Amino acid sequence: MISSNVKMAIIGAGTWGKNHAQIYNAHPFAETVAICDANLSKAQAVAQELGIPQVYQDYHEMLEKSGCDAVAIVTPDYLHAEMTIACARAKKAVLIEKPLATTREDVQRMVNAIEENGVRVMVDFHNRWSPPFNAAYTAVRAGELGELYSGYFRLNDIKWVATDLLPWAAQSSILWFLGSHSLDTLRWIFGSEVERVYCVSRSGVLKGLGVDTVDEYLTTLEFKNGAIAHMENGWITPNANPCVNDIKCNLLGTKGMIAIDASNHNLIQKYTDEKVEVPDVIVQNHIFGQPKGFAFESIRGFVDGLYTGKDFPLTLYDAANTSLTILAIMESARARVPVEVSGLYEV
Repeated sequence: MISSNVKMAIIGAGTWGKNHAQIYNAHPFAETVAICDANLSKAQAVAQELGIPQVYQDYHEMLEKSGCDAVAIVTPDYLHAEMTIACARAKKAVLIEKPLATTREDVQRMVNAIEENGVRVMVDFHNRWSPPFNAAYTAVRAGELGELYSGYFRLNDIKWVATDLLPWAAQSSILWFLGSHSLDTLRWIFGSEVERVYCVSRSGVLKGLGVDTVDEYLTTLEFKNGAIAHMENGWITPNANPCVNDIKCNLLGTKGMIAIDASNHNLIQKYTDEKVEVPDVIVQNHIFGQPKGFAFESIRGFVDGLYTGKDFPLTLYDAANTSLTILAIMESARARVPVEVSGLYEV
C-alpha cells in the first residue's frame, strides 16, 4: 500500500504511453512524474503537452533519478524483458503492456527477477475489465451455464494495424498483439490452464504489402478441465470494416450459452457520404476530456491496487502462462501437429 499519490513513470512515448500519462494525471491518487523514450523528442513532446516534469532517453537513468514508485512499460512486446528486470532490481512496481514476454527464456528471467526482488507486477490484459466479458465471467462463476463445455473466440484486426499503426509488426505476431488477449480471457473464464493446442496458420497477404508476418492463426485449445475452445486471430480484415477490431465470442455450457459481439454494437453508428463508422464508446473513449473506456480501467486498476494494497485481478503467473501457451501455439503452427503445453506456473 502507498500512503501518498502513486508516482508513475512511463517507458514509451507512443500513443498508448500518452494514454497512460493522461490516465495517471486524471487519477485522484496518482501522478505522472517522468516519461522515457529512445526517441527523446517524442518524449519531450508528450511531456510538454501533458505537463510531465521529467524527461529521459535512458530508462536506467530514469529509475535512478526520477523518484517514481512504479513504472509502466509501454513498448513493443519483444523489449519487455530487460526493462522489467531493471525495474524489479530498482524495487519499482511494474505495469507491463501485454504480453509479459515473447520467449520462454525471457518469461523465466522476468519471473525470477520479480520474485527475487518482491515487487508487484501486473500485465495489462484489459479484457478482464470489459463489461460484456466481465458479465460472462460472473455468470459462469455463478453456475448459470452449468458446466462450461466449449467456446469460440474471434479477435481480429484490420490490415491498417499491421501496415500503418505498428512499425514493429514484422517483429511480432498477431498472437502476441491480440491472441494474448484472447487466450487470457479464455483461461480466465474457463478457470483452467490449456493442456494441448493444435494450430494452423496462413501467410501471404501482409507479406505482399511489405510486412513479413503471419496473416492469421486458427487454434484449437484443450483445457485441463476437459473444456475445448477455438481461437481465431488475424490482422487481414478489410480496412473498410467499421471497427478496427472484429471481436466475437460464444460460450456453451451444459445449461446455457452466452454470445458476445463486442465490435459491431448497436449503440451508435455514424454515416457520411464517404464512410460508415462505429464510434468507440466502450474500449478507449473520452467523456468531457477524461479517459473512460474499459481499456483505461485496467490501467487505473493497477494504480488502485498499489494505493490500496489489494490484489490485482490477475497475477504474474497468469501472464506467464499465457505467454508460454502462445509459444506452444506457435510451435504447433510451424509443425502442423498438436503440441502439449509445458512449464506452466501454479496460479
